[in-house]
Amino acid sequence: MEISLSDKLNALAHPRRLDLFRLLMRRYPDSVPAGHIAEALDLKPNTTSSYLNVLRSAGLIEQSRDGTSLHYTANLPEVRNLFSGLLGDCCGNRPDLCLSPSKDPVITTRDRVLNALFVCTGNSARSIMAEAILREEGKGRFNVYSAGTAPSDNPHPEVLDLLKHKGYDISQLRSKSVAEFVADGAPKMDFVFTVCDRAANETCPTWPGQPMSAHWGLADPVKAAGAGARKRLAFQQAYGLLRNRITAFVNLPFETLDRISLQHMLDDIGRMTD
Repeated sequence: MEISLSDKLNALAHPRRLDLFRLLMRRYPDSVPAGHIAEALDLKPNTTSSYLNVLRSAGLIEQSRDGTSLHYTANLPEVRNLFSGLLGDCCGNRPDLCLSPSKDPVITTRDRVLNALFVCTGNSARSIMAEAILREEGKGRFNVYSAGTAPSDNPHPEVLDLLKHKGYDISQLRSKSVAEFVADGAPKMDFVFTVCDRAANETCPTWPGQPMSAHWGLADPVKAAGAGARKRLAFQQAYGLLRNRITAFVNLPFETLDRISLQHMLDDIGRMTD
Protein backbone atom coordinates (compact mmCIF):
# COMPACT_ATOMS: atom_id res chain seq x y z
CA MET A 1 0.00 0.00 0.00
CA GLU A 2 1.36 3.39 -0.98
CA ILE A 3 2.05 5.74 1.89
CA SER A 4 0.76 9.25 1.27
CA LEU A 5 2.51 12.50 2.08
CA SER A 6 -0.20 13.29 4.63
CA ASP A 7 0.44 9.94 6.38
CA LYS A 8 4.09 10.86 6.82
CA LEU A 9 3.28 14.35 8.04
CA ASN A 10 0.70 12.99 10.50
CA ALA A 11 3.29 10.60 11.90
CA LEU A 12 5.59 13.54 12.61
CA ALA A 13 2.85 15.82 13.92
CA HIS A 14 3.13 14.52 17.49
CA PRO A 15 5.98 16.37 19.25
CA ARG A 16 7.36 13.29 21.01
CA ARG A 17 7.27 11.19 17.84
CA LEU A 18 9.11 14.03 16.16
CA ASP A 19 11.72 13.91 18.94
CA LEU A 20 12.16 10.18 18.31
CA PHE A 21 12.48 10.69 14.57
CA ARG A 22 15.06 13.43 15.07
CA LEU A 23 17.08 11.13 17.33
CA LEU A 24 17.23 8.48 14.61
CA MET A 25 18.19 11.10 12.04
CA ARG A 26 21.02 12.26 14.30
CA ARG A 27 22.23 8.68 14.62
CA TYR A 28 21.92 7.81 10.91
CA PRO A 29 23.29 5.54 9.45
CA ASP A 30 23.53 3.67 12.78
CA SER A 31 20.64 1.58 14.08
CA VAL A 32 19.56 2.23 17.66
CA PRO A 33 18.06 -0.33 20.10
CA ALA A 34 14.54 0.46 21.26
CA GLY A 35 15.72 0.47 24.88
CA HIS A 36 18.32 3.13 24.16
CA ILE A 37 15.67 5.27 22.47
CA ALA A 38 13.37 4.97 25.49
CA GLU A 39 16.21 5.89 27.85
CA ALA A 40 17.39 8.85 25.78
CA LEU A 41 13.90 10.34 25.49
CA ASP A 42 12.71 9.30 28.98
CA LEU A 43 9.79 7.31 27.55
CA LYS A 44 8.04 4.22 28.89
CA PRO A 45 8.72 1.06 26.84
CA ASN A 46 5.10 0.73 25.67
CA THR A 47 4.98 4.40 24.65
CA THR A 48 8.24 4.00 22.74
CA SER A 49 6.88 0.92 20.98
CA SER A 50 3.71 2.80 20.00
CA TYR A 51 5.65 5.74 18.58
CA LEU A 52 8.02 3.45 16.69
CA ASN A 53 5.09 1.57 15.14
CA VAL A 54 3.50 4.80 13.90
CA LEU A 55 6.74 6.03 12.33
CA ARG A 56 7.40 2.61 10.84
CA SER A 57 3.89 2.43 9.37
CA ALA A 58 4.54 5.80 7.75
CA GLY A 59 7.70 4.38 6.17
CA LEU A 60 9.97 6.89 7.89
CA ILE A 61 11.97 4.35 9.91
CA GLU A 62 13.05 0.74 9.47
CA GLN A 63 13.28 -2.12 11.94
CA SER A 64 15.93 -4.82 12.22
CA ARG A 65 16.68 -7.53 14.78
CA ASP A 66 19.97 -8.25 16.55
CA GLY A 67 19.43 -11.39 18.63
CA THR A 68 16.48 -10.58 20.88
CA SER A 69 16.87 -6.81 20.49
CA LEU A 70 14.92 -4.69 17.99
CA HIS A 71 16.91 -1.89 16.38
CA TYR A 72 15.64 1.11 14.43
CA THR A 73 17.13 3.41 11.83
CA ALA A 74 15.85 6.26 9.68
CA ASN A 75 14.60 5.24 6.22
CA LEU A 76 16.51 7.85 4.29
CA PRO A 77 14.98 7.24 0.83
CA GLU A 78 11.48 7.79 2.27
CA VAL A 79 12.64 10.87 4.18
CA ARG A 80 13.95 12.28 0.91
CA ASN A 81 10.63 11.46 -0.76
CA LEU A 82 8.90 13.39 2.02
CA PHE A 83 10.88 16.53 1.27
CA SER A 84 10.49 16.03 -2.45
CA GLY A 85 6.73 15.89 -1.97
CA LEU A 86 6.73 18.99 0.21
CA LEU A 87 8.71 20.96 -2.35
CA GLY A 88 6.58 19.76 -5.25
CA ASP A 89 9.48 18.31 -7.28
CA CYS A 90 10.92 21.80 -7.36
CA CYS A 91 14.21 20.72 -8.88
CA GLY A 92 12.62 20.51 -12.33
CA ASN A 93 11.47 24.11 -12.17
CA ARG A 94 13.01 26.03 -9.28
CA PRO A 95 16.59 24.96 -8.61
CA ASP A 96 16.91 27.91 -6.22
CA LEU A 97 14.64 26.00 -3.82
CA CYS A 98 16.63 22.78 -3.87
CA LEU A 99 19.98 21.87 -2.41
CA SER A 100 22.16 20.25 -5.05
CA PRO A 101 25.17 18.45 -3.61
CA SER A 102 28.41 19.99 -4.74
CA LYS A 103 31.06 17.85 -6.41
CA ASP A 104 33.77 20.24 -5.27
CA PRO A 105 36.21 19.05 -2.59
CA VAL A 106 35.34 20.05 0.96
CA ILE A 107 38.97 20.91 1.71
CA THR A 108 40.53 22.75 -1.19
CA THR A 109 44.06 23.24 0.13
CA ARG A 110 46.10 20.65 2.00
CA ASP A 111 47.93 23.28 4.03
CA ARG A 112 44.77 24.63 5.72
CA VAL A 113 44.66 23.70 9.41
CA LEU A 114 41.37 21.97 10.24
CA ASN A 115 39.41 22.20 13.50
CA ALA A 116 38.07 18.97 15.03
CA LEU A 117 35.98 18.44 18.18
CA PHE A 118 35.34 15.15 19.99
CA VAL A 119 32.22 15.01 22.17
CA CYS A 120 31.09 12.55 24.84
CA THR A 121 29.08 12.90 28.02
CA GLY A 122 31.69 13.37 30.74
CA ASN A 123 34.72 14.44 28.67
CA SER A 124 36.85 12.37 31.00
CA ALA A 125 37.98 9.34 28.97
CA ARG A 126 37.12 8.61 25.32
CA SER A 127 36.98 12.17 24.03
CA ILE A 128 40.09 13.10 26.01
CA MET A 129 42.01 10.19 24.45
CA ALA A 130 40.77 11.14 20.99
CA GLU A 131 41.87 14.74 21.48
CA ALA A 132 45.40 13.68 22.45
CA ILE A 133 45.69 11.11 19.65
CA LEU A 134 44.55 13.39 16.83
CA ARG A 135 46.75 16.21 18.07
CA GLU A 136 49.73 13.84 17.77
CA GLU A 137 48.73 11.91 14.64
CA GLY A 138 47.56 15.02 12.81
CA LYS A 139 51.11 16.42 12.82
CA GLY A 140 50.02 20.04 12.96
CA ARG A 141 47.21 19.73 10.40
CA PHE A 142 44.48 19.89 13.05
CA ASN A 143 43.47 22.11 15.94
CA VAL A 144 41.91 19.52 18.25
CA TYR A 145 39.38 19.96 21.05
CA SER A 146 37.15 17.79 23.20
CA ALA A 147 34.09 18.52 25.33
CA GLY A 148 31.27 16.92 27.30
CA THR A 149 27.52 17.42 27.42
CA ALA A 150 27.74 16.92 31.21
CA PRO A 151 31.46 17.29 31.85
CA SER A 152 33.32 15.75 34.76
CA ASP A 153 35.53 17.83 36.98
CA ASN A 154 38.72 16.36 35.53
CA PRO A 155 39.94 13.72 33.05
CA HIS A 156 40.01 10.19 34.46
CA PRO A 157 43.37 9.45 36.15
CA GLU A 158 43.70 6.14 34.25
CA VAL A 159 43.42 8.02 30.93
CA LEU A 160 46.09 10.52 31.90
CA ASP A 161 48.40 7.75 33.09
CA LEU A 162 47.91 5.77 29.86
CA LEU A 163 48.53 8.76 27.61
CA LYS A 164 51.55 9.89 29.60
CA HIS A 165 53.03 6.38 29.48
CA LYS A 166 52.63 6.38 25.69
CA GLY A 167 54.45 9.69 25.35
CA TYR A 168 51.56 12.09 24.76
CA ASP A 169 51.60 15.66 26.02
CA ILE A 170 48.82 15.79 28.62
CA SER A 171 49.41 19.37 29.78
CA GLN A 172 46.53 20.79 27.69
CA LEU A 173 43.96 18.14 28.59
CA ARG A 174 41.02 19.20 30.75
CA SER A 175 37.33 18.37 31.03
CA LYS A 176 35.07 21.10 29.63
CA SER A 177 31.54 21.74 28.39
CA VAL A 178 30.27 21.83 24.82
CA ALA A 179 28.95 25.28 25.73
CA GLU A 180 32.46 26.63 25.22
CA PHE A 181 32.26 25.72 21.55
CA VAL A 182 28.92 27.33 20.71
CA ALA A 183 29.66 30.61 22.49
CA ASP A 184 30.57 33.80 20.69
CA GLY A 185 34.17 33.71 19.54
CA ALA A 186 34.40 29.91 19.63
CA PRO A 187 36.50 28.35 16.87
CA LYS A 188 34.46 27.16 13.89
CA MET A 189 34.75 23.41 13.58
CA ASP A 190 35.33 21.49 10.37
CA PHE A 191 34.52 18.16 12.06
CA VAL A 192 32.53 17.14 15.14
CA PHE A 193 32.65 13.51 16.28
CA THR A 194 30.57 11.94 19.05
CA VAL A 195 32.33 9.02 20.74
CA CYS A 196 29.57 7.82 23.07
CA ASP A 197 25.99 6.83 22.30
CA ARG A 198 24.47 8.97 25.03
CA ALA A 199 25.97 12.18 23.65
CA ALA A 200 24.98 11.19 20.11
CA ASN A 201 21.37 10.65 21.23
CA GLU A 202 21.10 14.11 22.75
CA THR A 203 19.86 17.13 20.84
CA CYS A 204 22.81 18.63 18.99
CA PRO A 205 23.94 22.21 19.52
CA THR A 206 23.93 24.46 16.48
CA TRP A 207 27.62 24.41 15.68
CA PRO A 208 29.00 27.56 14.05
CA GLY A 209 30.22 26.95 10.51
CA GLN A 210 28.12 23.80 9.79
CA PRO A 211 30.88 21.24 10.43
CA MET A 212 30.74 17.69 9.12
CA SER A 213 29.85 15.19 11.81
CA ALA A 214 29.94 11.46 12.46
CA HIS A 215 29.32 9.07 15.33
CA TRP A 216 32.38 7.05 16.38
CA GLY A 217 30.83 5.38 19.41
CA LEU A 218 32.67 2.89 21.59
CA ALA A 219 32.21 1.34 25.01
CA ASP A 220 32.98 3.46 28.04
CA PRO A 221 36.13 2.05 29.69
CA VAL A 222 35.23 3.82 32.93
CA LYS A 223 32.21 1.49 33.26
CA ALA A 224 34.12 -1.71 32.46
CA ALA A 225 33.67 -4.52 34.97
CA GLY A 226 36.55 -5.61 37.15
CA ALA A 227 39.53 -3.83 38.61
CA GLY A 228 43.27 -3.65 38.26
CA ALA A 229 44.56 -5.31 35.07
CA ARG A 230 41.06 -5.92 33.67
CA LYS A 231 40.17 -2.26 34.08
CA ARG A 232 43.41 -1.13 32.48
CA LEU A 233 42.75 -3.47 29.56
CA ALA A 234 39.43 -1.70 28.87
CA PHE A 235 41.24 1.64 28.64
CA GLN A 236 43.90 0.10 26.39
CA GLN A 237 41.24 -1.31 24.08
CA ALA A 238 39.43 2.02 23.85
CA TYR A 239 42.72 3.75 23.11
CA GLY A 240 43.61 1.21 20.40
CA LEU A 241 40.26 1.54 18.63
CA LEU A 242 40.39 5.33 18.71
CA ARG A 243 43.94 5.36 17.42
CA ASN A 244 43.01 3.08 14.49
CA ARG A 245 40.04 5.26 13.57
CA ILE A 246 42.01 8.48 13.86
CA THR A 247 44.89 7.07 11.81
CA ALA A 248 42.38 6.23 9.05
CA PHE A 249 40.87 9.72 9.35
CA VAL A 250 44.11 11.67 9.02
CA ASN A 251 45.05 9.65 5.93
CA LEU A 252 41.88 10.53 4.02
CA PRO A 253 42.49 12.48 0.76
CA PHE A 254 40.49 15.48 1.97
CA GLU A 255 41.41 17.68 -0.98
CA THR A 256 39.86 15.23 -3.48
CA LEU A 257 36.61 14.36 -1.66
CA ASP A 258 33.26 16.07 -2.09
CA ARG A 259 30.99 16.42 0.93
CA ILE A 260 28.93 13.28 0.32
CA SER A 261 31.95 11.06 -0.36
CA LEU A 262 33.73 12.38 2.72
CA GLN A 263 30.63 11.81 4.87
CA HIS A 264 30.41 8.19 3.76
CA MET A 265 34.07 7.66 4.65
CA LEU A 266 33.61 9.26 8.08
CA ASP A 267 30.66 6.94 8.73
CA ASP A 268 32.71 3.91 7.62
CA ILE A 269 35.49 4.84 10.02
CA GLY A 270 32.93 4.95 12.85
CA ARG A 271 32.08 1.31 12.09
CA MET A 272 35.68 0.11 12.45
CA THR A 273 35.85 -2.48 15.22
CA ASP A 274 39.56 -3.27 15.54
